Amino acid sequence: MSTGTYVVLAAPSGGLKVTVVFIIGLVIAGGLIWAVRTGMRVMDREPDRPRADEQPHLPATGAVREEREMREPDEIPLNNDGSPRLMPYELHHSGSRRCDDQKRRRWLPGSSGAFGSGGPGHV
Repeated sequence: MSTGTYVVLAAPSGGLKVTVVFIIGLVIAGGLIWAVRTGMRVMDREPDRPRADEQPHLPATGAVREEREMREPDEIPLNNDGSPRLMPYELHHSGSRRCDDQKRRRWLPGSSGAFGSGGPGHV
């Protein structure tokens, strides 16, 4: 026998390969169909989208404007005298309070613009 005969005898038949690939394709297609149908069922259970009259509207006074104010930290008092410690429910909701001085702080003349900007810094 020649080498060509061995090659022909060793090669598997093409019908088996085609059948396996076809079955794998059917499994993948079935999985995709199942996923789409499951997604459609989930979407059917969700509440309907809000109608146009249920959408949020601007207040009668118009758009809300930005409010700027200077804040200062609300310090927690230290209790070195042995008094009971401050509990979370005794604090108020904000960690800062409105500052008495509402004038905006400006850059000092001659100070650098930012860290690493190459300026001389505070002189």
